[in-house]
Amino acid sequence: MQLHCTKKLYEKLPLREGGRLKSKNPSLYPANDAPPTPLSGWHANLLLLQRRQCILFVHDATRFPVLLIELKKADFADLDFWFRDGFMNTLLKTGADEAIMDRAHAAMGPLVCDTIGDRSVQGTMNQMAQSIEHLLWYESASILDIAPNRTGVWLADRPCSAKGVKGCIWPIEAMHALLSPHRDMK
Repeated sequence: MQLHCTKKLYEKLPLREGGRLKSKNPSLYPANDAPPTPLSGWHANLLLLQRRQCILFVHDATRFPVLLIELKKADFADLDFWFRDGFMNTLLKTGADEAIMDRAHAAMGPLVCDTIGDRSVQGTMNQMAQSIEHLLWYESASILDIAPNRTGVWLADRPCSAKGVKGCIWPIEAMHALLSPHRDMK
């Protein structure tokens, strides 16, 4: 799965040749490049919230967010695991049924990182990051007190605009439609 990182995040990631992560744990994925799936194409940014390293991921097509909080240096090598866990739990919190969850699990693949960015997706990601910062300030909350999966659902439950798309995208509905059993996964 293609992950377009900001320069700030890309410099923190321990990468092999070709953009794959150097993990201490055995990979669940084949060594060769997996074909793209509907879940391929994410943008990610490293956020520093209350002196804690957090990563906000946004899916290119659906604008579906995934938030990971309080990451340590060792966690960056296992970003495949943390992203998969965060995505599946956030998707579950949106009320996805078993068929959607199964299709999401089947469509997951290893993260392949680069620094190519889409300004439209980055704009959405920046708005979501500002919403998180505002939530923390307005509620006088600690980043450790918010549930990242519930916060991801909160961010996804609002309209997003995208370049070249008439109207708006509702991330939860768009992700459910993308993973719908009635849709071809190729």
